[in-house]
This record gives sequence, structure tokens and C-alpha cells, in this order.
Amino acid sequence: MGIRAAVAGATGYAGGEVLRLLAGHPEFEIGPVTANNSAGDRLGALQPHLADLADRVVEPTSPGALADADLIFLALPHGASAPLAAQLPAELPIVDLGSDHRLADPAAYATYYGGDYPGAWTCGLPELPGQRVEVAAATRVAGTGCHAVAAILALAPLVAAEMVDRDDVVITSVTGTSGAGRKPEPHLLGAEVMGDLSPYSVGAHRHVPEILQATGLRSLSFTPVLAPLPRGILLTASAKPARSRLTADALRGVLTRAYAAEPFVHVLPEGRWPHTKSTLGTNACHVQATVDAGSGRITVCSAIDNLGKGTAGQAIQCANLMLGLDETAGLTASGVAP
Repeated sequence: MGIRAAVAGATGYAGGEVLRLLAGHPEFEIGPVTANNSAGDRLGALQPHLADLADRVVEPTSPGALADADLIFLALPHGASAPLAAQLPAELPIVDLGSDHRLADPAAYATYYGGDYPGAWTCGLPELPGQRVEVAAATRVAGTGCHAVAAILALAPLVAAEMVDRDDVVITSVTGTSGAGRKPEPHLLGAEVMGDLSPYSVGAHRHVPEILQATGLRSLSFTPVLAPLPRGILLTASAKPARSRLTADALRGVLTRAYAAEPFVHVLPEGRWPHTKSTLGTNACHVQATVDAGSGRITVCSAIDNLGKGTAGQAIQCANLMLGLDETAGLTASGVAP
């Protein structure tokens, strides 16, 4: 018998990706799968790509349905994780893929989310300095938002090396539609999305305080852009240098040293730039940096799969650490081509 993992919110995109990864994991077995609106339905009607799980019946999401698992993944809408987790045993390991517990600052939470502050859990991004140990020791871990993952991994080492002006960073992050979840929305219809690019949450995106919190930046201009892709994020950050005469080699050197031992973050060879398709279905992040020839500003690009390293893959990585397993178990850094 393996480690029994429950998935709450199993019928959404994030929950479905967690199930797909768990189905191929050498140590986990899939326990209860729950959702509210789809309770009583068979999983195959809702996640038809999960053929091996097609006959599983979706249970209502409740503490009773989840409490006998060895670990729980919460893939729930914002605001649903905190009240559910509060009813579960404190010693039961939980990874929250949602946003309820990401922010350490109650004031930032009030500004970007509103409502009662539910408290912060351990940040679920193991590549941050010292964070791997924190995740391994935790019973409550909050997954980092998808845009935030791409931004933090691109910028954090450069900020720590005092190469980046902490008050002057501009980010544009292009994302696929699965990042908006599976709930039917008119602006996500194929006829609306295909052949179109559109910015959203301009000037007040909820991942901004996560990026500031994890990188040490003081100010950030962030614009997400919806693209006609099912999944993937391509992020471009432009930053004012904190010192003169920086070179592309120096930037790449900092990133290469920071991620030399990381199994999922890859600094690309000189001259190669990230592509979303190269990270499709993986837990990888591809990064590249240079100095803009015209402005002298630092340019860093990163690519991830928003449902992989940006959500479900990151959650599996954290769960592996929490349970003392090989951190890479059930995950891959190799993409699909063509």
C-alpha cells in the first residue's frame, strides 16, 4: 500500500493535473477525490483523460471525506481552503494549491483579496534559499501562484546578488487560459480567445504581493496577458540595474550558480530563449537573461507550464519533501515535442 493522497477539487484543471501526476507516482496511491457540484458523478465523465481513474466516484468535499488520507491536496477556489483546513487534524499534511495562505502580510491580503485574513502557511517554492528545509518540516504548505513562480525564479537570485534596482522592475507575463480555472466564463470561450491577446487585472494582480514577498523587491509593475494557449507562461522582466557595467555573462553566472543543483530550473545556453512548449507537461522552469543593448536594462525571461511548476507539479514536489521522499519522484523536467 502506498501513501494515500486525497484531492479536494478533483474536477478542475489543477485537481485533474494533480491526479494525473499522482497516477504515475511511485509512492502515492489515490485516495478520496472530492468536489461539490460534481459529487456522485464518475471521474471519467469530468476528467476523460484520466482513463485509469474513470470509474472513481466523486465524493462531496468535507472534512470527513478527507481526514483519513495520509496527505491532502486542496485544489479549491479562493476562500474555500481556509475554512476546510481549519476542520482537519493539525498533524495531517496539506498542500494548498490555492491562494488563501500565501501572504504573510495581513495588509497585503486585505488590499489584494479582502475579507478575513486566514494566516500564512509555509511557502511552497523549494528553490528559494532555505525553503526546501522549511517545506520538509511543515504540515501546511501554500503553493506559490503560477505567475509568481515564473517571476520569482527569474528574479530572486539577481535581486539577492544586488544586481537589480528593487524599485524599478516591469513584468509582462503571457499565460494560457487554464490559469483562469475551469468555470465557464464568456471571455474564455474559444471564439473570444482564439486569435486574440488581452491584458487582465492590470495594475492590481494578486500575484504581485507574492513576488515582492519572495524576492525582496520594493516596487513592481506587473501586467498579465491572456493568450490563445491551453497552458503555459512566458514571462519577461525588465529591471533597472543596481550597478553600472553589468554584462549578460555576469547575469547568467549568478543564475547558473543559484540553480546549479536544482533539478527543475534550467538556465539555458547563451543565445537560447525560453519557449512555453519546452516546459509543457513538466515541472521545469527555463530561464535566460541579458542586458538590453539600447537601454542598459536587465532583461530576464522565464517559461513554465502554469499547471506544472506553476501549480500541480510544484504541489507534488512539496508533498515529496514533506513526506521524506525523493523530491523529483513522479515529476519530469523533460517536455513533449513537437
